[in-house]
Amino acid sequence: MNLLATANFTAPTIEWASLTPIIIVLGAAVLGVLIEAFAPARSRRGAGIFLGILAPLAAFVVLVMRWFTVVDTPSSLGEYVEDPLTIATQAILVLVTFVAILVMADRTRVGDGAFAGQPSDRPGSSDEETSDAHGYQRSEMFPLTLFSLGGMMIFPAADSFITLFVALEVMSLPLYILAATARRRRQLSHEAALKYFLLGAFASAFLLMGSALLYGFSRSLKISALASAIPTALGMDWLAVVGVFMVMVGLLFKVGAAPFHAWTPDVYTGAPTPVTGFMAAAVKIAAFAAMLRFYQVVAAILQWDLLPVFAVIALATMAVGTFVGLVQKDVKRMLAYSSIAHAGFILIGVFSVVPGSAGHVLFYVLAYGVATVGAFGVISLVRSTDAEGYIGGEATSLERWAGLGKNHPVIAGSMLVFLLSFAGIPLTAGFIGKFVVFSDGFAGGLGWLVAFALLSSAITAFYYFRLVRLLFFTEPSESAVVVRSEGTGAFAIVACAVVTIILGVFPGPVLSLLAQVGILLP
Repeated sequence: MNLLATANFTAPTIEWASLTPIIIVLGAAVLGVLIEAFAPARSRRGAGIFLGILAPLAAFVVLVMRWFTVVDTPSSLGEYVEDPLTIATQAILVLVTFVAILVMADRTRVGDGAFAGQPSDRPGSSDEETSDAHGYQRSEMFPLTLFSLGGMMIFPAADSFITLFVALEVMSLPLYILAATARRRRQLSHEAALKYFLLGAFASAFLLMGSALLYGFSRSLKISALASAIPTALGMDWLAVVGVFMVMVGLLFKVGAAPFHAWTPDVYTGAPTPVTGFMAAAVKIAAFAAMLRFYQVVAAILQWDLLPVFAVIALATMAVGTFVGLVQKDVKRMLAYSSIAHAGFILIGVFSVVPGSAGHVLFYVLAYGVATVGAFGVISLVRSTDAEGYIGGEATSLERWAGLGKNHPVIAGSMLVFLLSFAGIPLTAGFIGKFVVFSDGFAGGLGWLVAFALLSSAITAFYYFRLVRLLFFTEPSESAVVVRSEGTGAFAIVACAVVTIILGVFPGPVLSLLAQVGILLP
């Protein structure tokens, strides 16, 4: 006690204002778990949806207020960097999560949603039949989504390999669980979750091993300290090169870049469709933002050694997403390979390292994220039907989408907007995103990679327009219908379509804001 009384302790300074958005999201997630555990069964779902919608909106309001302070005076809070890249990424993440939760919350007129009533029930068992008969629906997907969002918000702000790894796991572990909660095709959903978990652990091992090598190289766990150590190293460059490459492998896995993409088609297909939309959009946003910071602060110093390898990875990613996507007959798998191709396009902006490229990458992932959540929201409403009018599971086979545009013009028209944006057609957000990122690629000396990206983009347009032809220029199929629902999913779909058009027609204000995105260098 005497030692404690005489010791001099310095109280840590905690910048609560900087951490408030993350505290709001994680606090709502914890509260959601308590509601799921203790609240009456009838009130759990409504309370979970309320928290899931309120928390991202409240965090967005705080982030808007923080933006004006951080643009003028970015700061580093130990292992957490609060700069324009962090604030802009977090704002995009909470907005995308808001519309994704609206899609998750939606249920059809017969009361079924995308999630199993009791995910722990064995598929086809009497327990599952009992849960369905009583209309039982657990709602843990909402706090799990918020926990994942909290990890995503920390991920691009990390200035320490420990923080980077912890954020990666907080982001990923809830997604492994969510991927296993599909209402139908449960065994496929469980298989998807298992694949995602195993390959995710493999990628985490790469990131940890790379971090260990870089710690041995710089004798520091801080990313900014590593950037300062590389130029002064003598005879140890190989250790830095190997370590940086291994960390990048962990990040490339999360964005679905080839040859680390093997999990993407199976997980996108097996996971509940609203989770697929959230995963495809938000994980890419967070991972590309973290990659921007790590690459521009550290890896770009070694680009003479690493850029050829990374350029080949970008090339392979575009090739796999383009040519394998051409032969897909399932709409979810088609969009999975589309996401791989888009990852290759975005990598061009990451590797260009020119002024303004960080903001342009964020615009691209914003455009892609909004269109992706909307597209998977549409898929969740397109259901199979039989001759007696019984509504079944999602009709993901492309042939079943024939003629939906004639009977359901609003939903099919929204899907048309998303497909046009994916293809990079003018007057959509996707066109602006590709234009600014490819322009950065030319400015950064990656013209040959941009040329291949333009060719790939033209080829991918084929499988987007194949679906457009089925929607609007084919006789209606009797085996699929767009179901009426509670309305939150339809609202999210239409909102995403409107935002996609606005960003394509009037991109100036958003591009001007994102032009202020800079990365705090050591």
